Amino acid sequence: MADSSAVLFDVDGTLIDSNYLHTVTWWEALHQNGHTVPMALVHRSIGMGTDQLLDHVLGEDRDRDETETLDAAHQALYGRYWPSLVPFAGAAHLLRACAARGWTVVLASSASQRELDVLRKVLDADDAIAAATNSDDVDTSKPAPDLVSEALKKVGADSARSFLVGDTVWDVQAAARAGVRCLAVQSGGFSRDELLTAGAAEVYEDVATLLAHLDDSLLAEVEAKAGA
Repeated sequence: MADSSAVLFDVDGTLIDSNYLHTVTWWEALHQNGHTVPMALVHRSIGMGTDQLLDHVLGEDRDRDETETLDAAHQALYGRYWPSLVPFAGAAHLLRACAARGWTVVLASSASQRELDVLRKVLDADDAIAAATNSDDVDTSKPAPDLVSEALKKVGADSARSFLVGDTVWDVQAAARAGVRCLAVQSGGFSRDELLTAGAAEVYEDVATLLAHLDDSLLAEVEAKAGA
């Protein structure tokens, strides 16, 4: 029976400063294959898995035979930036602070396993991470709840006592559908109002701000109740 508490973390845009690189490289991949899509629309789709992102920007009646080609083009373009990726200030410290307070820390990313391996090296905080899920683990990615539910399942965590930290409305929606509250950060480019409207329980400027207010956040409240 699930009875532990977990803090799940989205990675791109939340812990790693990569959303705008994904925007540019998805836009270029689409352009290379004959699709002219506004970059703003692409940006608003970052955080979804490949299939859902393409449905969002091209429409659900798109040619699905293109999926593999578009995904490969995006991966090739984005891969050029891997050596330049950096974590947001405070990202690794936040993971370690949560682990030190007794939370089970889990990564819940829409990235592929190969890409997540790169992101974990950039984070350099594996000592604080108990488990991770990625798009290869599920049939449907965010905003579906599958990634969040699988992350909880991996560590035997109770959804009612767990949280997701994410940066997009898709993270917030996925968390809600999995019965998990979401603490959102604005570092991915979504506004405070957008995140709150989507259902975020709290919104912080970035993970460094959440770290600075960790003892005043919902995480501390649940932690205190669990220890009472």
